[in-house]
Amino acid sequence: MKMDNSKIKLQAASPPLDLKAMAEPNPNSDSRREFLRNVLSGATAATVLMVFGPGATAFSKGAKKSSKAQHQFAYVININNCIGCGNCVRACKRENNVPAAQFRTWVERYVTTKKGVYVESPDGALKGFEKANAEVRAAAKRSFTVPKMCNHCDDPPCVQVCPVGATFKTEEGFVLVDHGHCLGCAYCVQACPYGARFINKDIHKSDKCTWCYHRVKAGKLPACVTVCPNKARLFGDLNDPDSEVAQVFEEDQWMVLKPEMHTDPTCYYVGLPREVV
Repeated sequence: MKMDNSKIKLQAASPPLDLKAMAEPNPNSDSRREFLRNVLSGATAATVLMVFGPGATAFSKGAKKSSKAQHQFAYVININNCIGCGNCVRACKRENNVPAAQFRTWVERYVTTKKGVYVESPDGALKGFEKANAEVRAAAKRSFTVPKMCNHCDDPPCVQVCPVGATFKTEEGFVLVDHGHCLGCAYCVQACPYGARFINKDIHKSDKCTWCYHRVKAGKLPACVTVCPNKARLFGDLNDPDSEVAQVFEEDQWMVLKPEMHTDPTCYYVGLPREVV
């Protein structure tokens, strides 16, 4: 299942997307609806999570780069540039036909107050975020949005637990699922520390972000990258010193989610606040 990418040069151009009916997903649920109504003026459905403490975000102790493959792909998310518009979520839905109420990528909004940190993701940010009302804006210390997806780990636990080898990692850094062999047992869903996997309710197989493998194989960028209006999402080859992701990596100012899990993600964050979990 190796991809022939010896001459790959990623292009930003995006092909026509499959315009199937958009889903109205809700990845999580929470009982704190009263607070949410105060946070989001006019919002009818969203996710709210109360988080205390410093969070689990920290610098990775070191990321690995394969010396075998000609290309070693990686993803960079710059929190400072994310505006929470939801373009990425909508593009992913269309490109990959993601079922309703399920996500390959989603965006979370964090609101820091004296009482704690509130995290919400209304419909996965499919339609972006409503403006917080004046009362909440006055109480909030700060607010920021954080895109989430599969981290395409260098040492992925999902690969380790798959009983039939349906989940595998390519030399180029992609963690993929062979639906022809997947049993839908959900072991990989439970093993993922980032909540990035789910059982696709249409095909009853494990599903997740693939970095739009089919597009990259054709020399194109992932769909979510092409629609980001503020360059919050970058994708490229770590083995290409001129690529933006390689430059970010070499600057050594990036962070990863849950470094204590020792999965060595190849999804790198810039400007990641300590509150993010």
